[in-house]
Amino acid sequence: MEYWQNIYSNFDPIAFKLGAIAVHWYGIMYALALLSAIFVAKWLIKKDKLPISDELFDSYIWWAEIGVILGARLGYIIFYDPQTIYYLTHPWQIFNPFINGEFTGISGMSYHGAFIGFLIASLLFCKKNKVSFWFLADISVLGISAGYAFGRLGNFFNQELVGRVTDVPWGIYVNNTLRHPSQIYEAILEGVLIFIILYTIRNKKLFDGQLAIMYGILYSLARITAEFFRQPDIQLGFLYGDWLTMGMLQSGIFAVLSVIVLVLIKKNKKTI
Repeated sequence: MEYWQNIYSNFDPIAFKLGAIAVHWYGIMYALALLSAIFVAKWLIKKDKLPISDELFDSYIWWAEIGVILGARLGYIIFYDPQTIYYLTHPWQIFNPFINGEFTGISGMSYHGAFIGFLIASLLFCKKNKVSFWFLADISVLGISAGYAFGRLGNFFNQELVGRVTDVPWGIYVNNTLRHPSQIYEAILEGVLIFIILYTIRNKKLFDGQLAIMYGILYSLARITAEFFRQPDIQLGFLYGDWLTMGMLQSGIFAVLSVIVLVLIKKNKKTI
């Protein structure tokens, strides 16, 4: 347990170096998140014999990934970054991986922004290719939830999005302060648990879109729960009192919108 509590003192966030470029575990985990999401989605397409060709789904992956990257970065800049105005007036700096000539990589991604980007890209793709948005969304959320845990492990290895101060025996020291390993909580709650639920009921859904809507609700509830153990972003702090965070607010909005969409679909008795 002592080794675990002091893991950040014994762990190098840099996996290896390629010349002057340092490859971080953070980047490796996010690559694994993407690859595992694609693998699971394609595996389920074959396993469940879903009516979509490999060529069409491969094309969709590119659209979705571009939407995710753009949405994640823009979402962070708009909602979390203290230099929002600077980036919006200097858009060429948004994806600049160099600071003062030194390669630092691109840091600062928003999951809710990524999800919005994913939705927009998916809607555009489906309109262009005349594919049911909800059919694709159901496949995608299974892949997303499966790969999500790797993304949060990336946050853990990168020693970011740390937890709140605690005295639980499984806490870890961050700058000599014992904190909840909230990234691990999120990996389990928002990734593994949701994937198990969606995978279990995938063949029992009543309409296309049910899994996607359930994902929106389940993720929001899991994220709100995890936020009680996660330290608020230092540049934002609590939005209200000593409990409301930006992550809670955004998740609450997503949950309400998911419920509204569910009600509309049931009311109209058709997919949209």
